[in-house]
Amino acid sequence: MKFIHFLSTASATPRTGILHDDGSAEPIDGNLFGAWKPTGRRERVAKLLAPLQPSVILAIGLNFREHAIETKQPLPEFPVLFMKSPWVTQNPGDPIVIPTHLPSTKVDYEAELVVILGKTCKNATRRNALDHVLGYTCGNDVTARDWQKSFGGNQWCRGKSFDTFAPLGPCIVTKDEIPDPQALSLKAIVNGEVRQCSNTADHIFSVADLIVFLSGSTTLPAGTAIFTGTPSGAGFARTPPVYLAPGDTVTVSIGGIGELTNPVIREP
Repeated sequence: MKFIHFLSTASATPRTGILHDDGSAEPIDGNLFGAWKPTGRRERVAKLLAPLQPSVILAIGLNFREHAIETKQPLPEFPVLFMKSPWVTQNPGDPIVIPTHLPSTKVDYEAELVVILGKTCKNATRRNALDHVLGYTCGNDVTARDWQKSFGGNQWCRGKSFDTFAPLGPCIVTKDEIPDPQALSLKAIVNGEVRQCSNTADHIFSVADLIVFLSGSTTLPAGTAIFTGTPSGAGFARTPPVYLAPGDTVTVSIGGIGELTNPVIREP
């Protein structure tokens, strides 16, 4: 099953629904993270929105072996955790905005598999970790590298949390359709050029590992979004580095989920 959040041609009120093969959506009554039921109505989708407004965004750095090799860093003993502000979520098709008020000249893309928790989770075990998953979506962990590495006081939150720096979508694919999240192809495509191309089999820490670690002595609410790390090929690691510029278009493509595309503009 695929869930989307959308505006329909019949209503300007955002709603959550089940995406059907013909492109229509069936709105649901209730809460995606609680009790819900399909309405039986079909509506035409006028605009896709981010499939959810996450309650929390947790993100993992350095979780692909090839990425560790290209950056000449040792494999981490534990997952490298940082956070993105949940209000920086962006819709499919809407722009990634390069900041100018706190200016950055090194805004980068990071294609990532994003895990959406469907129920509250604490002290998960390897055996039951995936039971807490609602589904999976595409994410772009947009990053201002200058604020991440030089201006941020040795922490990443500023460089990761400018407005629009967490595009999500196009849908949440439920876990029954993705029985093995460690076997998904993953690409970042900028202006038609494949910049990142990998597979989640290269994860250092699996999705289950991450849920166990993140929920250890910590309550993760339903609606938590977990960005699981990016593969080799991000702009800062290329020779020479290549950063995003106004007029660019970035697509994150994940097998079995779909494509998330966003143009790039400069903050007015």
